[in-house]
Amino acid sequence: MEHARAARADDIGEIARLAHLLLDELEPTRGGAIWSRRERRNGPYDAAYGDLLGRDDTFVVVGTVHDVVVGFGVVLLETLRDGGVLGIVTDLFVHPEARSVGVGEAMVGRIVAFCTEHDCVGIDALVLPGHRAAKNFFEESGFTARALVMHHKPTP
Repeated sequence: MEHARAARADDIGEIARLAHLLLDELEPTRGGAIWSRRERRNGPYDAAYGDLLGRDDTFVVVGTVHDVVVGFGVVLLETLRDGGVLGIVTDLFVHPEARSVGVGEAMVGRIVAFCTEHDCVGIDALVLPGHRAAKNFFEESGFTARALVMHHKPTP
């Protein structure tokens, strides 16, 4: 059965392994090269994700199937100029063999609950233009596009 819960210290090794799979999946997609240089979390992943546990402004969630961690997500709270708070989903990944069974939905539910508890004015999540399945997933979860980032690579 699929489930989502707050990550614990003993989950960090599996989160780090999944983070490598996330990088392998996203880097070759359209937008992935710049994402991997700008937005992805710096390694080593064990330390990077471990440092997020226990912070008041961050929630790390894991998704499980039969108590085996198969996905993870991270949301950060960002204070806006007017004092409001925006939830920023920086990571959300489910192992390809565990997709389409509700793990992602369960993790998003926990993320939304965390952001609701912290009176967020909204929740943003970055989706690369080359990852249509992620766009569809977020739209099915109630997210809509708020902005588009346009990019141009100058030719020498």
